Amino acid sequence: MKKLLVSAAVAASLSVSAGVASADEIKIGVFLGLTGPIESLVAQMAPAAEAAIAEVSASGKLLDGTTVVAVRADTTCVDAAAATAAIERLITADKVAGVVGGDCSGVTTAALTNVALPNGMVMVSPSATSPALSTIEDNGLFFRTAPSDARQGVVMTNIIMDRGIKEVAVTYTNNDYGKGLADAFQTAFEEAGGTVTITAAHEDGKADYSAEVGALAAAGGEVLVVAGYLDQGGKGIIQGSLDTGAFDTFVLPDGMVGDALPEAIGSDLNGSFGQAPGTDSPGAGKLADMADGFDATSPFAPESYDAAALIMLAMQAAGSTDPAMYKEKIMDVANAPGEEILPGELGKALDILAAGGEIDYVGGSNVELIGAGESAGNYREIEIADGALSTVGYR
Repeated sequence: MKKLLVSAAVAASLSVSAGVASADEIKIGVFLGLTGPIESLVAQMAPAAEAAIAEVSASGKLLDGTTVVAVRADTTCVDAAAATAAIERLITADKVAGVVGGDCSGVTTAALTNVALPNGMVMVSPSATSPALSTIEDNGLFFRTAPSDARQGVVMTNIIMDRGIKEVAVTYTNNDYGKGLADAFQTAFEEAGGTVTITAAHEDGKADYSAEVGALAAAGGEVLVVAGYLDQGGKGIIQGSLDTGAFDTFVLPDGMVGDALPEAIGSDLNGSFGQAPGTDSPGAGKLADMADGFDATSPFAPESYDAAALIMLAMQAAGSTDPAMYKEKIMDVANAPGEEILPGELGKALDILAAGGEIDYVGGSNVELIGAGESAGNYREIEIADGALSTVGYR
């Protein structure tokens, strides 16, 4: 397939001055952790979202040919005050009509509660996975293309049990994401007959994790589950465990899955395993083929493309960029009935919607929204071998 000319289109979209809006221009916020503990993942996520925006803008088919541009803002992943200020700028100064993001659960919750909800702004997160977001008060404005960690806890339990492991220690980053995932996993693992020897929080940004590693080692376990961030404390816990011989095998949930971790740790990470949202669907393959300037197989990159696509398709279905109007169409365009739409087919989808037809947006992550508007959930099982991350199956 001919690759999209994403780089040029994105560069053009990002050159638009803040606060300048015109009748023939729609702005979409790309609200992700450009800095912080998942920076290496966001390096693929942001361009993926912008690829969908560039694709739609280049088609000239959204709302009678309206140009669409991306405006980036940094959640930092961990600083709620900075994230709140960033999304406020997107809404009040940049005048965005929708927001792809946030990414990490804590900053997403703060941005939604403090800014998006009172301003009536739609947010579609590609990676905020805290179970608490399933029931948060959102007035129908919040959606996510990544599954809840309530689902990940069950998948991770199955992966561990299938390897014959019955006793684990757990460490988690001390925030909404880490605590929510650790709780969901412990519940699922113990219900399946496993034993959790310890569940202990760690803080990001520390230079020394010897105390945390000592407590984990004292509790014991066949492996250590690290519900943290690959560019921050999770990496520090793993390195400290390897240095002291506390653990030599690690279970890596989604926040720990990325090429940056094995590159940083090296061959000592061999044999560790885990999972992240992902699918081997035709849409995933198509996105990988057409991706230009980003790695579409990186965790949450397909979900980012899909989050942006859903916003724009819902606008077309509603005939409006008003979040109060198009929020009602997101579930409609995401699910059957309708013609299935894969990456690279957004122009076709816009034509169908403009003619009054129905679509079933499948996208790169095999989108199916359930409940309050979150992904039903597909996961790829990963393993570290020969100092590199590889996919060994799907769940």
